[in-house]
This record gives sequence, structure tokens and C-alpha cells, in this order.
Amino acid sequence: MTRTGLIKIATLGSVLLLGGAFFFELLGYPPCKMCFWQRYAHATAIYIGALALVQPRFQRILATLGAMTAAVGSGLGFYHSGVEQKWWEGPTSCSGGGSLEGVDLLSTELAIPVIMCDEIVWSFMGLSMATYNGLISLILVGIWIAAARK
Repeated sequence: MTRTGLIKIATLGSVLLLGGAFFFELLGYPPCKMCFWQRYAHATAIYIGALALVQPRFQRILATLGAMTAAVGSGLGFYHSGVEQKWWEGPTSCSGGGSLEGVDLLSTELAIPVIMCDEIVWSFMGLSMATYNGLISLILVGIWIAAARK
């Protein structure tokens, strides 16, 4: 397969993962803070892929950047998965260790629900969305690397 073809596949992978995240949100699974971090990685990879497709002479370097971006997304997915499994602590702003100091619990102004990062809201075959993101992003890293090596 050509470098351009591999870049298209890797970019499409991020498009599908990001689209899947939005689809699950429409189904009533709101994202937590760490979910957004993972989305940023895919949005960046999509941008890099689009740029590589319109600037073929920079494809090798852009594919390398795409691999690094997908690796960050994969790492975030696995980190989030570990937080969900309680293997390590997550950010206090979205995990069970958060503090309510200075929060007016009786206020009704702009009540925004806090989505906890350390709770699994959906899983399939024992794996959460964060775990699937980590695994699929790892596959995308391999595709990006193959594109860079072509």
C-alpha cells in the first residue's frame, strides 16, 4: 500500500473514533475531562492527516507527527482505563478524590453535572471506551509508522 493510502486509513481511523465518541454522547454517555483529552489527540491526528494529503512532499514528517499524536491518544486511553480500574488516581477534578471545598451545594445557578473519570459508564466484553480507544489508537500508531517508513 502507498504512503498516501496508509495516511488515509490512519486519518479515517481517528475520524471514526471521534465520530464514535460523539455518537455515544448522543446516546446519553456524556464525556468526562479525560475523554476530552483523548478527543483532542484524534482531532489533531485528523488535521495532520488532512495536511499530509494536501501537502504530499511533507508526508513523511507529517506521518511521524501523526504517529506521535496517536501514541499520545493511546497513552491517554490506557491512563484513563487505569483510572477507571482504580489502578492509580486520576485528576482530582474528575475523580473520586475531588474536594467540594468552596462549592455552594445549595446554589441552583448553572448546575453543571460533574462526569467522574474514575467510573466506567459503558463497556463491551469487559473493556471500557477508554480501553478501546487506547487499543485502537495503538493500531493507528502502527499505521502512521508504516506510512512514515514508506
